[in-house]
Amino acid sequence: MEIYSEPTDGRRQEARRLASEMRRVIERLVLVDAPEEDLHAAADAAAAFADRLKGLQSRRWYEGFAEAANAGSPSAFFDHSPIIGLANPLAPPIRMEVTADDDGERSVIGRVNFGAAYEGPPSCVHGGFVAAAFDEVLGFAQTLTGKMGMTGTLTIKYRNPTPLFADLVFTGRVRRIDGRKIFTVGECRHDDTLTAEAEATFISVDFEKFAKLMAERDGGPPASG
Repeated sequence: MEIYSEPTDGRRQEARRLASEMRRVIERLVLVDAPEEDLHAAADAAAAFADRLKGLQSRRWYEGFAEAANAGSPSAFFDHSPIIGLANPLAPPIRMEVTADDDGERSVIGRVNFGAAYEGPPSCVHGGFVAAAFDEVLGFAQTLTGKMGMTGTLTIKYRNPTPLFADLVFTGRVRRIDGRKIFTVGECRHDDTLTAEAEATFISVDFEKFAKLMAERDGGPPASG
């Protein structure tokens, strides 16, 4: 079951399209050796666009959730996630789906292709982004329990280089639950090669505590710049 669906309203569709084009800009900016005049013109255009956005009405909230683990549901709205959000240009993005084996045990699969902007070692994904991907995939897996949670611990074992410009598959599942602690495990593979493994513990939180965090965020200062 893939979690993504096309937005029904035009604003969300255009937000996703804009984010996609901004990802292309980021990718090209990392790769090209542009002359000074082109960079100057592009910087002026970006500044004008940023000023235009600054002139629009600000909002102190966003729709849905920026992190899967906080949702408590795999069917929540994640367009603003920095890892899987289709409307967030920071996201690669990872495409998530929920699967079930013959015994009915559910797990999560995340598919992604990291571009040049995510490079660490030559031609390899930066280990920090691998860790962030696991945090999101395993956080998504823990939502299958129906609980909201926050990352308590995250341990990554890097087995082989994780290549850029390659179709990667992250998997995650819940191993066990002990009170408020939800234990998860996952893998990242490129074809048949295991590139990394992860274990994470999530601490379930009640809705009142999470609502307080949301209220504090929504009452905070608007973004500047």
